Amino acid sequence: MDTQAIQRKLEAAFGGVVGPVASGRVESWIEVDPDRIDEVAAMLAGDADTRFECLSNLSGVDYPAHGHIQVVYNLISYTHGHELTLKVNADRDSPEVKTLSGVWAAANWLEREVFDLLGVNFVGHPDLRRILLPDDWVGNPLRKDYVEAPDYHGISTIRESMLRIDLPVKD
Repeated sequence: MDTQAIQRKLEAAFGGVVGPVASGRVESWIEVDPDRIDEVAAMLAGDADTRFECLSNLSGVDYPAHGHIQVVYNLISYTHGHELTLKVNADRDSPEVKTLSGVWAAANWLEREVFDLLGVNFVGHPDLRRILLPDDWVGNPLRKDYVEAPDYHGISTIRESMLRIDLPVKD
């Protein structure tokens, strides 16, 4: 199935919860309501026509000018040899998206990473806690307005630029 056919199947099942196919420079995607992403994902994984067995990636992008954080899901069907990208927009001030850890086991760690770095709360996640940063780290480093503290427990977070190399000048 191509992306258009998958979108039509989802729209028939979920109506306005699923947006039209959007095309970018590299790929097409379907936008889904964050409150229903779990239902859409379960259908895509379990339906015989789509059979998306693999969540190959889950990432997030901060769009402060638009007031949301976008969560991006890349899916693969080994059975049918097709791929699909889904996107959900979560309110930036209180980003919440339903967990997909019950649909694809890989979502467990990928959602923890997005939680850690962007602050997205994955509702229903069985173990939502930091995965990359220490538990007492303040803030979410991939947010565009994040300001890193000058030190962490007395250890400087300021690094010398590797691009500043002072070479001798030849006359």
